[in-house]
Amino acid sequence: MIKILHTADWHLGKRLQEFSRIEEQKLVLEEIIQIADQEDVDLVLLAGDIFDTFNPNHEAVELLYKTLRKLSKNGERPVVAISGNHDSTQFVEAPDPLARELGIIFYSRYDSVIPTGKLDSGIEITQASSGFIELKLPKFDFPIRIILAPYANETLLKTNLGEGDREAEFRQILQEKWKDLADSYCDSTGVNLFMGHFFFMKEGEKQVTEPESERSILHVGGTQALFTKNIPPQIQYAALGHLHRYHAVGKEPMPVVYSSSPLAYSFSEADQEKKVVIVEAAPNQEVTYKAIGLKQGRPLYRVTFENLTDTISWLEANPYCFVEITFVTEHSIDAATRKAIMKAHDGIVNLIPQIKNPAGSESLSLKVEDLGKDMNTLFRLFYKSEKGQEPNEELMEIFREVHSQTNEA
Repeated sequence: MIKILHTADWHLGKRLQEFSRIEEQKLVLEEIIQIADQEDVDLVLLAGDIFDTFNPNHEAVELLYKTLRKLSKNGERPVVAISGNHDSTQFVEAPDPLARELGIIFYSRYDSVIPTGKLDSGIEITQASSGFIELKLPKFDFPIRIILAPYANETLLKTNLGEGDREAEFRQILQEKWKDLADSYCDSTGVNLFMGHFFFMKEGEKQVTEPESERSILHVGGTQALFTKNIPPQIQYAALGHLHRYHAVGKEPMPVVYSSSPLAYSFSEADQEKKVVIVEAAPNQEVTYKAIGLKQGRPLYRVTFENLTDTISWLEANPYCFVEITFVTEHSIDAATRKAIMKAHDGIVNLIPQIKNPAGSESLSLKVEDLGKDMNTLFRLFYKSEKGQEPNEELMEIFREVHSQTNEA
């Protein structure tokens, strides 16, 4: 029985607006290393979005290499990592020849084939193909096969995998690719795994919302949602990355699982418990898996208050967090109140006024999503919240003139 740790979406180097998360990332990755050691894990799967940007800073790169060296136990425990939609395929795969000697295998390009051969640690790459690797570990008498599905948009995939029938759907191209690999390599004598960084859902189910911190891959130039049925039936466990919430998309004929990100990276993830997944597998058997909660890092909270006393009291009781505060007020938040709130806590990311309508009609509030609206619309919202009526055209003309002069300055 092989024991596997499944993790994803580290987003190393990510910030929460002006706040760095690197120190929290150091803590939570150390926690993941400790879990891998305590659980006596034999293999680690990192399912994409290793970094947060295509060009990660030095500190993020250094953190990755130090973490993977510890996770690999200096080469005794293999780590297999694929790229996600936040990663540069060239950057992720560049260190692979050196990293492989420590049992760390990077895969990001569908036109790449990982070289076979035995490593100094005794780990052997026995078979490989585009999008596939088979490993043999010294302590097991069966091979571990992994279908590798790093993120790529439709154009890149069609370039590398071929279009075939031009009318064929994107998910059909991938399904056929994965089926060919499974039929060629994934028989019942080994453990058969799938690792991918895509948006998977059950066919016919309502589509879930992607997190605010994610670049959506469900749009033109991105990819369609893939279905769990696209994964070959020979697979015993599908380790996914991209969605930041832990959940099993499907459990039949195999578990198809998002492990979650190790930290909450946007307020849409507030109150989520972050996890890693421990999987136990053997050839020709159903796997068992369990999620282990991660404790390190600042939690994210969205809270609403109507007076300063309650606000300060809550902030003092919750010093180690990032918080988005909605403050209900008759008018805008005055300078003294704003200063008192901001001074009370070092993790206030947003302080949003919710203006009560003085006319007694339905209250209006400025929400985070409103901030993307044009200035004319924002001014109308503000005026209506203050005066209880729409501004007339003469006033709007004055506002437009003042706004244009400000832009020119």
